[in-house]
Amino acid sequence: MSRPDERPADALGTFTVRPLDPASDAALVHGWVTHPKAAYWLMGDAEPADVEQEYRSIAAHPHHDAFIGLHDGEPAFLIERYDPTEVELKGLYEAKPGDIGMHFLVAPTDTPVHGFTRAVITAVMDFLFADPSVRRVVVEPDVTNSAVQALNKAVGFEVLREIAKPEKDALLSACTREQFESATGGNDR
Repeated sequence: MSRPDERPADALGTFTVRPLDPASDAALVHGWVTHPKAAYWLMGDAEPADVEQEYRSIAAHPHHDAFIGLHDGEPAFLIERYDPTEVELKGLYEAKPGDIGMHFLVAPTDTPVHGFTRAVITAVMDFLFADPSVRRVVVEPDVTNSAVQALNKAVGFEVLREIAKPEKDALLSACTREQFESATGGNDR
């Protein structure tokens, strides 16, 4: 059996997760969050020092943390996990016990692999649900981000409603453990 932080992804290899280190990972993450494909992260004009400071703030926050996802040992994606009653969605929805919030970003590449992003979001959800206290994952993608909305739907998210956040109009969406397992084949993966 795999460790909770290590998930095989069929022919796509193995995904693991480690905590993000703001000092040593800032340059790497800077290249990801400032890439044009990461426009929804709203950090396109950030300098490396801005990225480091952002992730130092996240690391210091008691209800928010960040991780680097590895594909076959190489950095390939970013995960942010947060308590939605304290960060991002505080006061914007009715939280349920066991809710956890999530953002994820796949590193840009010149050689895309078919199915890779779906394998990443599946690995991210496996990682989040490895914590038995997590009963539901909530996300708030931009209403215009149809690509991530399709990925969310593919792993079991359902749109709850549109919400107005200071930086965007978002589709509040949620996915229970049961919805995720039903959409992805559960333990058959």
